[in-house]
Amino acid sequence: MQISVTVNGQVCQRDVEDHWTLLRLLRDGLGLTGSKEGCGAGECGACTVELNGRTVNSCLVLAVEADGGSVRTVEGEAEQGRLSRIQEAFARHHAVQCGFCTGGMVMSVRDLLQRNPQPTVREIQEGIEGNFCRCTGYAQIIEAVLDVSGQLDDSSVGDLRHV
Repeated sequence: MQISVTVNGQVCQRDVEDHWTLLRLLRDGLGLTGSKEGCGAGECGACTVELNGRTVNSCLVLAVEADGGSVRTVEGEAEQGRLSRIQEAFARHHAVQCGFCTGGMVMSVRDLLQRNPQPTVREIQEGIEGNFCRCTGYAQIIEAVLDVSGQLDDSSVGDLRHV
């Protein structure tokens, strides 16, 4: 079946099988590989994207459910060839190690900051709890979010090493 979906601001029409997930459409149908399939069960968050204004695990959403909708992926975060403030903060704080979780993590942080521009450490932890990171220990990710939200200071960095 043919669907039409706006992805990162561009209308895309593609033929999809009825069993295709949104993740498969993004990766295989559109070549957007920033969203990863880590578990295929909605547990790891590596496939997190925004669909019609809310974050979803794209491995659990059928592509046909996105028909007529709007999707934003981590590739849509960069603006005019420049990294977004979130992406820059992730790089600055070394919140990217193997990179597998990064796309989904960035999308979850984006959602969190849209809802709450100055979250506490606890609110950041809750905002990213659906995203599994095996490498960073989360402290660098939390530092990056505090930085983007204008709340990072020397005392908060020391406290995060015990999170």
